[in-house]
Amino acid sequence: MVQIPDKVLKEKLVKAGLITEEEFEKVLFDAKRMGQSTADILISRNYLKSDYYTGLLAEYFGVPLAKLSTRSIDESVLRLLPENIAKQKRVIIFRREKDGSLNVAMNDPNDLTTIEFLSSYLKAKIKPFLATGEDLNRGYALYGRRSAEEFRKIIEDNIKASLQAQIYGKSAKEAAAEVPIVAIVDNILSYAIASRASDIHLEILEENILVRYRIDGVLHEITRIPKEVHPPIAARFKLLSGLRLDEHSKPQDGRFRFQASGGDVIDIRVSVIPTFYGEKVEMRLLEATSRPLSFEELGMLEDTIKVVKENIAKTYGIILITGPTGSGKTTTLYSIINVLNRPEVNINTIEDPIEYEMKYVNQMQVNPQAGITFASGLRALLRQDPNIILVGEIRDSETGDIAVQAALTGHLVLSTLHTNDAPTAVPRLFDMKIEPFLVAAVLNMIMAQRLVRRICQDCITSFKVTPEIANAIKNQFKGLELENPPEIPKTLYKGEGCSVCGGLGYKGRLSIYENMNVDEEIRNEIVNPNFTLDNLKKILRKKGFVTMFEDGLRKAERGMTTIEEILRVIRE
Repeated sequence: MVQIPDKVLKEKLVKAGLITEEEFEKVLFDAKRMGQSTADILISRNYLKSDYYTGLLAEYFGVPLAKLSTRSIDESVLRLLPENIAKQKRVIIFRREKDGSLNVAMNDPNDLTTIEFLSSYLKAKIKPFLATGEDLNRGYALYGRRSAEEFRKIIEDNIKASLQAQIYGKSAKEAAAEVPIVAIVDNILSYAIASRASDIHLEILEENILVRYRIDGVLHEITRIPKEVHPPIAARFKLLSGLRLDEHSKPQDGRFRFQASGGDVIDIRVSVIPTFYGEKVEMRLLEATSRPLSFEELGMLEDTIKVVKENIAKTYGIILITGPTGSGKTTTLYSIINVLNRPEVNINTIEDPIEYEMKYVNQMQVNPQAGITFASGLRALLRQDPNIILVGEIRDSETGDIAVQAALTGHLVLSTLHTNDAPTAVPRLFDMKIEPFLVAAVLNMIMAQRLVRRICQDCITSFKVTPEIANAIKNQFKGLELENPPEIPKTLYKGEGCSVCGGLGYKGRLSIYENMNVDEEIRNEIVNPNFTLDNLKKILRKKGFVTMFEDGLRKAERGMTTIEEILRVIRE
């Protein structure tokens, strides 16, 4: 999105009392140093909300806000402009006025060249509106519905051509060789991006290839392809990601970049493994240009943010993020690192893999073939004069021991651990042969998290809590042994399903958290010879510890997610 000049933005924010001149100059320095926009830094550090900044932008350019989340988009008007041009120009046509003029949501409403092009191309007067990224994505999602049909049609047409070739005496293998594999692969990737998928699964079955996308944490079947085209499709993905084409019996990992039709650059992590019927290809999609999210954007509420900020301000100790695979732990760590990334500190990481490149952060990739493990990498990082160290995961006692020694010698260590909740991380460290007195000495904070789907704000609706839902909530409270459980809410929310969310009722994800702040009383319990997890949990409950379920229930009451989502991830 276009930006307000820094001088003008500074005047507006200082005048509104949202920031001091000194604070703004520091933000400006950090923005230039890290190559990020000033607005992104201000939002990630919670000086202002993104909606507020968007309002300032509209005021500065003298145009109305598009607010496509609250307006209906006329699809017949939307499709006056082909999808590739709409994405290239970063615009969405959403309404035709009675006088024939067209309302256009634009990433840059000050771009006269684009306005002139649209006026000439569409033979109509253009009225520009300021569009956020969310506005544009809403319009692109409508294009995406058509893309799904086109995607399937392309594959079906290509397969028909293959079958036709077989009729003329060619074998299935020869016919498969004539299928335009590059077009199919590009369509698989493009449609995944349009669908907001985080992962693509190509699974070889007995009779066909199953293509599935993980959208907002849930897998959806997209299509099935005849298995004859599996070898060239797998070979194409191997070629793109620099893997060996002649290796079919061992797992391989690679990576490549893909540029979508709208200009978005996506990093794609590829994993190929041998299965019973052939090789399965799994791809993780990561936006190459995405910025670290602010704590609010992750889904943290005010009390959680307060504890996090207090603990990351400390100069030594260990901060642990726990949860199962795919629960958003790494994203949370990157957001913390983004806040800590200042000129006066040296930040070093050892990761497997490096998911996002961060400017002025020294990131090292685990590479067992080269002898770089979490333990050996962490040992090497300690010789780099670090202030802050990020260890992708504490997997074994050796890594845990080095992390503890690093924290004891004056470093702030951030890492992840696989446990179901925050308190269980303490006995998990004991299992790694780390002495209780060392655990008590170095732990600052343990935060557990899960990812839940956000309710689509275009089709959100409220409903009265049913007896079944009330009983499910009561049973969760009983399981947590809460002495004073919160009241059962009378009203909750859900998404009815619409064109924007593809009928799912959900769009996007956020985290639910539980945050264990390690104070003196907790430290004393950790070194207690009679330590038990039950006793630790009792102490936490007396201190008003908010469990993940309670945090999720708060977010369900605010219309951020549904109670079904909370119960789904808590019970997993």
